[in-house]
Amino acid sequence: MTRSLLPFVVMTAGMFIALLDIQIVASSLQEIGGGLSAAQDEISWVQTAYLIAEIVMIPLSGWLTRVFSTRWLFTFSAAGFTLSSMLCGLAWNIQSMIVFRALQGLLGASMIPTVFTSSFHFFPGPKRVYSAAVIGTIASIAPTLGPVIGGWITDTLNWHWLFYINLVPGAIITILVPMLVRIDEADLSLLRGADYIGIVLMAVGLGTLEYTLEEGTRWNWFSDATITKTAWISGVSLLLFAWRSLTFNNPVVDLRALGNRNFALGCVLSFVTGVGIFTTIYLTPLFLDYVRGYSAWQTGTAIFSTGVASLIGTPVYILLARRFDTRWLMMGGLACFALSMWSFSFITHDWGAAELLVPQVLRGFPQVFAVAPSVTLGLGSLPPERLKYASGLFNMMRNLGGAVGIAVSAAIVNDQTNLHFQRIAAHLTPANLPMDRLVQGMTDRYAALPGGKVVGHQAALEQLWHLAYREASTLAFADAFRAIMLAFMVATLLVPFLRQVGAPKTAAADAH
Repeated sequence: MTRSLLPFVVMTAGMFIALLDIQIVASSLQEIGGGLSAAQDEISWVQTAYLIAEIVMIPLSGWLTRVFSTRWLFTFSAAGFTLSSMLCGLAWNIQSMIVFRALQGLLGASMIPTVFTSSFHFFPGPKRVYSAAVIGTIASIAPTLGPVIGGWITDTLNWHWLFYINLVPGAIITILVPMLVRIDEADLSLLRGADYIGIVLMAVGLGTLEYTLEEGTRWNWFSDATITKTAWISGVSLLLFAWRSLTFNNPVVDLRALGNRNFALGCVLSFVTGVGIFTTIYLTPLFLDYVRGYSAWQTGTAIFSTGVASLIGTPVYILLARRFDTRWLMMGGLACFALSMWSFSFITHDWGAAELLVPQVLRGFPQVFAVAPSVTLGLGSLPPERLKYASGLFNMMRNLGGAVGIAVSAAIVNDQTNLHFQRIAAHLTPANLPMDRLVQGMTDRYAALPGGKVVGHQAALEQLWHLAYREASTLAFADAFRAIMLAFMVATLLVPFLRQVGAPKTAAADAH
């Protein structure tokens, strides 16, 4: 076990930094945009470019592992991630940053699913509980810590160090992996019979899907010609890819594995977990930024309790997983996450770190209970020879869940803010005596400004508008949290349909 522990630790470190970098820019987008003189509608692409590239590459990782071997694919991925991180730090405008972030996601993505499949080699049988718990914790805590670490780095140094921070660990991982990892051998002959048409269809389908989800809200969805076209391209490409993968002898992604009930349900639960993990990380900093006006560091410290709770949950999960059916642990974790989203739905405009503490603990503690069992029950139910191809699909579902969740929640916040504002504004009439007194009081205070009472009244009305919009935004965030809650309630009800996986068979070395 000791011989397996060091290479596993090195590989999980690579997985951690790859996942961390999805959200490390989340609380620092305004600073990056200002440093690169970027327009407001361009800033989000610093995050989107990374996600699109990662979602496209992750499903290919299984095939690439068999072609180049786990050892060399992970090495190339770590080296490419490190180099592109340096380029991100050196970016001279928003266009170069977007290109380098896409490269970072593309080159670093293979480190994520490769760890999942390698853990089945390093930790066979009952020991798999430990590796699944570690992987589950990293998969849930790395995106959570991203805004915290990113906010601290930006406030302490500057945004360039969000990327330079990867250089030393990336270089160490690049050097150590070839020395330590010995799992399988490369088979370059697979390049001759590869399904390149399927690869293109998948890349086009997933890339345009992510673009549609990310940009749809901003351009009012299908009223925009470009969004309509990308949606059609995505739908047609993914349908053709599915047909191709089910009929081709050696597909790059094993969709046939979805015939295994545990794996299919595991993918669904991985998708919902991705919705919860990534969307709440998106919504909470957004609320603290736009409603509370928090800085990057204040935002990071306010959500730090989620990461602490996740770390505490790991040893608790390991202890319980050795004694109880992991399906019931998973049900408890998903139900607790739903409870957290319900408590988030009571959010008010003055919520800060203190008010967010309990909801975030309820969200952070059960994350490993939601992620780790899906690894054990979903991937662990497959024969060793199918693990690599299926692992890419499994991991993609979590990231795709995050992309869909962020897009849907952004649409909810946008649409519901307008709806709530209209409802609030409908009550702001002269007949509303408290409002009338408030406006009169503000008018009197602003009357000292140049222009007298007329300008004072205009300033009072403008202040009233901001107050109404703040409350409408807060109510919209509550609606988004309720939508996530419903998704987790459905996921909780799906868990009993999973079959318990017995002591897994030791994977043959050539299966990895």
